[in-house]
Amino acid sequence: MASAALLGLTNFSSPLLSNIVPCAAVSFGVQYAVGIPSTFLAKPPTERYFDVTGALTHVAIAALSLYLPRWRAAAAGLPMAPPTWRQLALSGAVALWAARHAVGTYLFRRIMREGSDSRFEPMKANPPRMMISWTAQAVWIMLCQLPIIAVNAVPAVATKVLPKAVLRTDIIGFGLFAFGIVFECIADWQKSSWSAAREAKQHDEQFMTSGLFSVCRFPNYFGEITLWTGLATAAAGVLTRAPVLAALGGIRPISALALAAASPAFTTFILTKLSGIPLSERKYDRKYGDREDYQAWKRNTPRLFPIKLF
Repeated sequence: MASAALLGLTNFSSPLLSNIVPCAAVSFGVQYAVGIPSTFLAKPPTERYFDVTGALTHVAIAALSLYLPRWRAAAAGLPMAPPTWRQLALSGAVALWAARHAVGTYLFRRIMREGSDSRFEPMKANPPRMMISWTAQAVWIMLCQLPIIAVNAVPAVATKVLPKAVLRTDIIGFGLFAFGIVFECIADWQKSSWSAAREAKQHDEQFMTSGLFSVCRFPNYFGEITLWTGLATAAAGVLTRAPVLAALGGIRPISALALAAASPAFTTFILTKLSGIPLSERKYDRKYGDREDYQAWKRNTPRLFPIKLF
């Protein structure tokens, strides 16, 4: 059977690698399956499906990483345990984030309404450059999900090594996730409401400085970084335990920490150095850079961390 052949091709001696490789194949495969026609066949190239494709891929990766070890156990005729509460919670948190990201963000609603995203305008005349964005999204998905993939990679016959009790890292991690996603939702709702009010000519403000945008200039990005930090924290709390390290093929604690840290570290890099804040800030500077009120807002409002809240 094709499924058995696929399981065999990705059945490495390391349970961790056996989970990472198929997930990476799906991540890159889905991005290219949508990105290539969106870039080279659409006239003009479109980014309309970029965010929703990324969100759906996140769900696919979370589900695949959760059930792949169980399919391997079943194919080998081995007994298997159902997913643990923590595996389900981590995977469910990704699905919750993806559902909101797919249809609930300000950027998604704007692209559905206007048909384009200004971040991609410079790339449309250079299709290879646009494909780099699709490739970067595949990499980002994998790095974001590494902690979840690693926890889910614990073989189905060995899930008893995962602690059943709620740990301090679970409380901190899932607490950060809840705070981050709520913070991001509020920021997107405030931005959408502000834009709708401006279109209805209820105000004539050119840029938003109220609500969460009064405590930091990019509250949605702060929420995004916080929620992935939370999931990484919850995952790290179990990945660094000796029985779990052994079940994953004998990896070292520092390697487990690196797997967990890769998620918030890469998210922070993308949003603060590459495609998030830099692109938005350049656009705002071009439009409003000569305005004193804009310069005052930049001077007096933290870029990312909402100091006034803490």
